[in-house]
Amino acid sequence: MSPPQIFDPAARARARDRAAPGFAEHDFLRAYMLEGVADRLAGVKRVFRDVLDLGCFDGAFVAPEGARVARLDAGFGFARASGGVQGREDALPFADGAFDLIVSAGVLDSVNDLPGALALARRALRPDGLFLAAFLGAGSLATLRAALREAEGDRPAARLHPQIDVRAGGDLLARAGFALPVADGETLTVRYRDLWRLLGDLRGMAAGNVMPGRVPLRRETLARLAASFQAHADAEGRVTERFEIVFLTGWSPSPDQPQPARRGSATASLAAALRPGNKAVNL
Repeated sequence: MSPPQIFDPAARARARDRAAPGFAEHDFLRAYMLEGVADRLAGVKRVFRDVLDLGCFDGAFVAPEGARVARLDAGFGFARASGGVQGREDALPFADGAFDLIVSAGVLDSVNDLPGALALARRALRPDGLFLAAFLGAGSLATLRAALREAEGDRPAARLHPQIDVRAGGDLLARAGFALPVADGETLTVRYRDLWRLLGDLRGMAAGNVMPGRVPLRRETLARLAASFQAHADAEGRVTERFEIVFLTGWSPSPDQPQPARRGSATASLAAALRPGNKAVNL
């Protein structure tokens, strides 16, 4: 059975092509994600030889020294500029076991078949290969969502993408077959002088609405939206918007990885550990 078409792949590719020429002026969110990915990668003490930058944008991800890098993007402009290939994250054109590291920053929140994309990423990894991803998660753009509800009344159109929270992200990693799955979140807040600057950033980073059946905002609704958004301004006239970023870390299964302890193998009881006066115990 085909996955539901939450996003329009053709519209998504066009949005990325429109964003490509001026992306450097709106790349702060992906730069933040890449910094978080780099921090997590720095804690891994091993050598990576073959790396996939999945959803590469302008190719700003810097691979570990000495590694070969393949890049893929859903937009032709980004793929061409980064020396990569154009393709979908849920239809990877790579052989199983081609990479020992896959990094993805800023794209998985708009993939139709995210479970399938994660499963394909795991298959493209060699045993004990590492997958690191970051994307916008649940709770993002809370101010814009509130302003849209106020501007459109009782029957708002679907304009902002559905979002995944940290817990669901971890569940998806496990479902895709990753070992040692970890999901965590960070919050980035940005203060905007008006609605137009926020909308410009969303278009400029290819994060606009790419769902099927998009309905343009009418002029009077857009005016109400701008006023509702500005009503959230602080004393300096700035509106705070929140970007919730979900980070995922998982490993391709390997017999050499640490394994959970056998059920019933503990040498002390949890009840004993929780009694008053017990500070620590090895279970």
